[in-house]
Amino acid sequence: MGDAKVIPFDDDRDRSRGAAPGGQSRTGQRARRRGARTGQSAPLTTVPGQQDPGEGDGPGKGGAGPSEAAEDRHGAEQRTGGADGAESRGEGHASGGEDAAAEGALGGLVARLLGDDWEDRAARGLAFLRRRVTGEYEVDDFGYDRELTDQVLMSLLRPVFEKYFRVEVRGIENIPADGAALVVANHSGTLPLDGLMLQVAVHDHHPADRRLRLLGADLVFVLPLVNELARKAGHTLACAEDAQTLLGRGEVVGVMPEGFKGLGKPFADRYKLQRFGRGGFVSTALRTGAPIVPCSIVGAEEIYPMIGNSRTLARLFGFPYFPLTPTFPWLGPLGAVPLPTKWTIQFGEPLPTDDYPPEAADDPMLMFNLTDQVRETIQHTLYKLLVRRRSVFF
Repeated sequence: MGDAKVIPFDDDRDRSRGAAPGGQSRTGQRARRRGARTGQSAPLTTVPGQQDPGEGDGPGKGGAGPSEAAEDRHGAEQRTGGADGAESRGEGHASGGEDAAAEGALGGLVARLLGDDWEDRAARGLAFLRRRVTGEYEVDDFGYDRELTDQVLMSLLRPVFEKYFRVEVRGIENIPADGAALVVANHSGTLPLDGLMLQVAVHDHHPADRRLRLLGADLVFVLPLVNELARKAGHTLACAEDAQTLLGRGEVVGVMPEGFKGLGKPFADRYKLQRFGRGGFVSTALRTGAPIVPCSIVGAEEIYPMIGNSRTLARLFGFPYFPLTPTFPWLGPLGAVPLPTKWTIQFGEPLPTDDYPPEAADDPMLMFNLTDQVRETIQHTLYKLLVRRRSVFF
């Protein structure tokens, strides 16, 4: 008993933790062995009874106390929250970028479909509708609505002019840049589409931005809806008084002296001019001093090849003729679609009338000679255009 050795409490605690002979723990031995295998030195072990500076149970022992641990946890939470916020901000930026990309793609698609200036055109369209609703637009004493004609009617006729009939316009510079002028053209095609195409040709191709005021037959102004559209488009009754009034204002007036005789002639008589009446258009030009511009239209004769005329139906409906074509009325509404022929409109050199005295309008022989001169000019030009034409459709 006297030789017994007292073992300190700390040594007993270390032994209970698995201390190895030589005063080193098994953990330290394993660390040295790993260092020997990897070529690294083993970390120093803690001396028993002393505390690792990185560990501690309370303040003053080299470790973090409860308050410092709380602060560390709070900092970690803030860092975690900051990371989450950054991630959410990144998601927000990504979402905004995707929305901007979608809007850009949609805008590009709209621009390709409607054109780059679609926003300006939409603004002009809305302003146009506002003026129509509020009545802030003007019409002249003949009912001509220039704004409606320019923005609506011409827009509807232009694709037919450019894409369907592919109209080629020649000699448009022969129409004076200012002042009055009387355009005299041949008439054909069963339906008066040649007059509408003539109006588009002057509207879109004249360098001075002139407008054509057509003279129409009585039938045009008694048909419902057609009457209103014709008035809005600037057409007026084919009478000497209206024509003289328009020419006196310096307008470009269009007339087709053949009338229904030319419009409803059989297909066998195509491009053969009919009588020009009694020369009333020449008298009007002489009284106003307006030059006469002859105009020849090729292509309209074949849009509705008229192979017959039902006089019974014409009398029943009050029409000057009732056309029978290879497609109408046999195919119903489909037969009313015109054939896509290739058109040419050529304006000839103007024939001046201001050199004649005012009383020349009462000279029947002079009127007959001038009428015949204009008719022969148009007929001769038609023949030349037909000789040069490669095909009816090309």
